[in-house]
Amino acid sequence: MNVSILVKSLAGSIAMMAMASPALAAAQATPAASAQAPAAVSLKIDVMIEKTVTENGVSKVQLVDPKVVVPGDKLVYTLRYHNAGGLPAVNYVMTNPLPSAVLLAPDGAPGTDVSVDGGKTWGKLDALKVTATDGSPRAAAAADVTHIRWTIAQIAPGASGEVQYHGIVR
Repeated sequence: MNVSILVKSLAGSIAMMAMASPALAAAQATPAASAQAPAAVSLKIDVMIEKTVTENGVSKVQLVDPKVVVPGDKLVYTLRYHNAGGLPAVNYVMTNPLPSAVLLAPDGAPGTDVSVDGGKTWGKLDALKVTATDGSPRAAAAADVTHIRWTIAQIAPGASGEVQYHGIVR
């Protein structure tokens, strides 16, 4: 698959990285789709800071460009995809490593597959285990997540969409 990625980093200190997994997507594609030329899917990634602003006694949430980030800032990552090709992209996989300075917010990616071991194994967060400091297994928490993965069943030619997750600056 042809994948172009635009990455926006936060103040140079948090490197936001995303990658599409064409090999995995091709391996999961149906035989008919994989025998044809690959779809041309592009990705664009945006990072915004979620700020609560009070005006005239009314609080509202605004998304603002991250010029400077500090620990505790709430981030919204939006991955936009577009199939510019003439064929559908089938079982298209997007894998996004979390920057080391960002932890996944509680309920930051509901229903999404995540990894807590650098992308080696995947599952829903509530089904994953990690090793505690005493060597015993414990339930994985949002702070343990290293990668997030989405699988889009099909992206039709000309179709676009987006996925999001929420993080917090460590």
